[in-house]
Amino acid sequence: MSQETILQVPVFSDLANLAFNVRREVFVTEQGVPAEEELDEYDLTADHYVLVKDGSVVATTRVIHKEEGAKLSRFAVLKAARGHGIGGRLLAFVLADLKAKGKPHVFMSAQADKIGFYEKYGFHAYGEEYHECDILHRMMKNWDED
Repeated sequence: MSQETILQVPVFSDLANLAFNVRREVFVTEQGVPAEEELDEYDLTADHYVLVKDGSVVATTRVIHKEEGAKLSRFAVLKAARGHGIGGRLLAFVLADLKAKGKPHVFMSAQADKIGFYEKYGFHAYGEEYHECDILHRMMKNWDED
């Protein structure tokens, strides 16, 4: 039986370093994002989350706290771990954690081909599509205007 744990981890920790490895594998190696654009100044102040399965970090995301809400970014699941609900469990955990902390407004710059995934968790796309690191993106949020 496999074991799975989801945690928020400090940026200066072994688990965060493993999360950065997951991001590098997904974004730099798999998607061709320039390595110098993958890590940024937000990594030092963001909340970092990892999903650990059978002792290995297989998924990660970070949350940047902004005035308009919590910005979900760098959502990554290792290729070998996809198709088993891991991304959904990580996203549901992060959304519940943010809501419990009084931060229910979450938004993101989502890769266009992942919009359907995020819609399953209450997000809806808005605005025009645009390119970021040569990948088509669209803004998404999980709330309606008040």
